[in-house]
Amino acid sequence: MAYLLKLAVVALVTVSLALLTVVFGLFDPYGKQVYRLSQFWSWLILRLAGISLKVEGLNHLDPKRKYIFMVNHQSNVDIPVLVQSLPQFQLRWLAKKELLWVPFFGWAMWASKHIPVDRSNPLSAMKSLERSKERIAAGISVVVFPEGTRSRDGKLLRFKKGGFLLAAQTGTAIVPVTINGSGALLPAGAWRLRPGTIEVTVGQSVAVEGYRPGNLRLLSEQVRERMAEHLPPVGGTPFHSIGGFEPTVGNRPLEKPGI
Repeated sequence: MAYLLKLAVVALVTVSLALLTVVFGLFDPYGKQVYRLSQFWSWLILRLAGISLKVEGLNHLDPKRKYIFMVNHQSNVDIPVLVQSLPQFQLRWLAKKELLWVPFFGWAMWASKHIPVDRSNPLSAMKSLERSKERIAAGISVVVFPEGTRSRDGKLLRFKKGGFLLAAQTGTAIVPVTINGSGALLPAGAWRLRPGTIEVTVGQSVAVEGYRPGNLRLLSEQVRERMAEHLPPVGGTPFHSIGGFEPTVGNRPLEKPGI
């Protein structure tokens, strides 16, 4: 019964914030103001679910810079996890265009100026790169899941090159981010979010100067190695902790964002 009540609260808040995002997003060219609604939504999701965040490596980042955050992908909860783990940054996702058709959630993504990608259409993919460049020029950081889809066993999948091409063309440093534990709390295909702890490790930025479309494989391998350093060894037990914890970042309670 308690879970159903929480689910009802999440649904009500999601619908309300999505509608507000759509309305105000029409007057927000880059979605910078309505992004605060996303921060509140992600805070609420994690808090109601009883999810704790352990974030390490934020000292590697300069809040005044924009980055391309390359992140491994284990679960649908990775998005609110990243929003709360990187609170000093405006984040926009390179996301499958099909997500924009999801009622309320997808509409809010469109209004927040996230970047849809049609992988089946090369011309559309190039337009997505141009939109990404516009966001970066406006001081916004871009999040890329280089695997392109969720890993069901926590192991890194093959990386796609789009995000690395964007980094090379814009000269934007790549920051590898590794998420551990989200797949255990909300596996692919599941709908019930379990309480527990998710570990987020922010690596040192990778400079992209000198890389060109012809040698992006070297850049991809370097980023992949830095992500893999913080994942359990092949055959090991994925990091996760199940239980009801107060959401935290480091050792601090997860603060409610202002909206």
